[in-house]
Amino acid sequence: MGSLADQQPGSAVRPAILDKFSAVRQASVDLCQTLTVEDQVVQSMPDASPTKWHLAHTTWFFEKFILRPYFDGYRPLNEKYDYLFNSYYYTVGHMHSRAQRGLLSRPVVSEVLDYREYINQHVFELLESQPGADEIRLRLEVGINHEQQHQELMLTDIKHVLAQNPLHPTFSEALCEPTPEPEPIAFLEFQGGIREIGHASDGFCFDNELPRHRVYVEPFFLGSRPVTNSEYLEFIADGGYEKPQLWLSDGWALVSQENHHRPLYWSEELDQEFSLSGLVPLDRNAPVTHVSYYEADAYARWACARLPTETEWELAADDCPLSGNFADSQRLHPGGSSLATNEHGGLQQMFGDVWEWTASPYTPYPGFRSLAGSLGEYNGKFMCSQFVLRGGSCVTPAGHVRPSYRNFFYPAQRWQFTGIRLARGL
Repeated sequence: MGSLADQQPGSAVRPAILDKFSAVRQASVDLCQTLTVEDQVVQSMPDASPTKWHLAHTTWFFEKFILRPYFDGYRPLNEKYDYLFNSYYYTVGHMHSRAQRGLLSRPVVSEVLDYREYINQHVFELLESQPGADEIRLRLEVGINHEQQHQELMLTDIKHVLAQNPLHPTFSEALCEPTPEPEPIAFLEFQGGIREIGHASDGFCFDNELPRHRVYVEPFFLGSRPVTNSEYLEFIADGGYEKPQLWLSDGWALVSQENHHRPLYWSEELDQEFSLSGLVPLDRNAPVTHVSYYEADAYARWACARLPTETEWELAADDCPLSGNFADSQRLHPGGSSLATNEHGGLQQMFGDVWEWTASPYTPYPGFRSLAGSLGEYNGKFMCSQFVLRGGSCVTPAGHVRPSYRNFFYPAQRWQFTGIRLARGL
C-alpha cells in the first residue's frame, strides 16, 4: 500500500482513477439490486455487518481520509455519520459498537444512498481541482481497494443473513451447474532455496504485502487443486470430527463446544448446502468451503499432509495467470476445476473459488512499516492471533487479488469462502 505514490502524477492518471472510482462505487450499489430494504438492515452475528452499514462505511472512508483533510470548505452531510460509520480507526474518534450495527434503524437505506452520492460528487470535484496530488490519489486508490474488500464482505454477510431464514431466500437466480469429477490431487514438486516474496510490481498493493524480502524455503510439494466436497465427506464418514488426535487443542475445544460436525451451511443430511442461490444440492466435485482453519488443519492431518505456508503458496502461484472463478462470473459459488482458466504447470484454481488457508500466522514481514497516520491502523494492528489466506474466492472482485495478496482471519471463523489446499514436505 505505497507503490501508487511512486507513479508520476499527471492528467493521464486522473480520468483512469476516477473511472475506476465510479465503477467500484456503482458495483457496491448494484450488489443490492435483489435485496429488499429489510435484507439490508439485518445483522446476523457480531462478525457480520448489515449491508446498509457496508454501503455507509465505505463512503465514510472517502469522506474521512480524503474530503475532510483535503477539500477546503467541505461541509459534511451529517456530522453524526462520523461516529456511526467508523469501523476500528481509534485514532480518528469513537465509534458505534460493531455488535450493535444491526440496531441502527436510522439512517434508512435511502438516506445512506443519498450519502454515497453526496460523497461521490465531492470526490469528483476535489480530483478535478487537484489532479496531480499524489497523496490524494494514493488515498483514493486505498479507498477503492477497501471498498472492493467490503463488496466481498457484503456478499458473505448477506449469505449468513439469508441462511438464518427458514424460507431459504435467494440472493441470485443464477443456477450453478454440477461440476464434473476432477482428476485426483497430484502433489507437484517445487524447488527450495533462497527466494523472494512480497509485492514487486509498480501496481497497487496493501502495506502488509511489503517489503519484498528474501526467504529460505525447503523443497515442497503442493496439491494441484483444492480439496473437494466429496473428499471432505470421506473425512466426515471416517469420523474426522470425533478423533481428537487430528485436531489442534483449541480446534477440538471449539468443535466440541459448538458441536461442529460439518462445514457451515451444509444440511444435517450432508446432501444440500445453502448458497446465494438458496438451498441447492451439494456439488460433490466443487471445492469445499466455509471451513475454519481448525477444520482445514484437521483434514490435512487426516490426509497425511499439511497446509502450505504462505511462502510456499506465493512461490507456487507467482507465475499463474490471475484468472479464475471470481465474483464477476456471477456464479457466486465455488466451482470445479473445469471452470478454472488458471491452470499453470499442473496447478489449478490458485485464484478464485475459495480462499485457501495457509499454516502461516499473520505477522509483519521483516522491515514492515505501516502507513503513516490513521491509515496505519488498516492492517498492522491486526497482526496477532490470525492466519493468512491466499488466492481470493468466488465473491472476490476480479482484478482485486494478486500472488502477494494477504488475507487474514481468526482460525475459528467459517462464514467466509474459505477452503483447503494440501502440501507436503519431501
